[in-house]
Amino acid sequence: MAEREFTVAEARALLPEVRERAAELVRVRADLTQLAHELRAAGSSELGGVPEVKAYEARLDDVVRWFDAQGIEIKSLAPLLLDFPARLEGRSVRLCWLEGDAELAWYHLSELGFAGRRPLPRDAASP
Repeated sequence: MAEREFTVAEARALLPEVRERAAELVRVRADLTQLAHELRAAGSSELGGVPEVKAYEARLDDVVRWFDAQGIEIKSLAPLLLDFPARLEGRSVRLCWLEGDAELAWYHLSELGFAGRRPLPRDAASP
């Protein structure tokens, strides 16, 4: 299947649902981390046991699959870092959203990764 390419407008239109799914991922990630730690350290947790670990893992997998189905690349789970494949001025880029970002305002050349992250040009919202 060909990689989806987003316009800035398309990626920004998807952002409310992205933020909603991201919040769920963060909750599940935190609960799973706490549960696994407590089970290792104390052998028990108020959050549950092994069945709950499996349920959290399954839910985390569901959320991750949603991003993949949209064509959004997950680059990191902690912190959550998402890339939207796109083109700017004819070049392959990734529109970049980091957990905690209020909006989609960053990009980097595809070959550079996060270290090449820059603010989106003001005129980038046009198709």
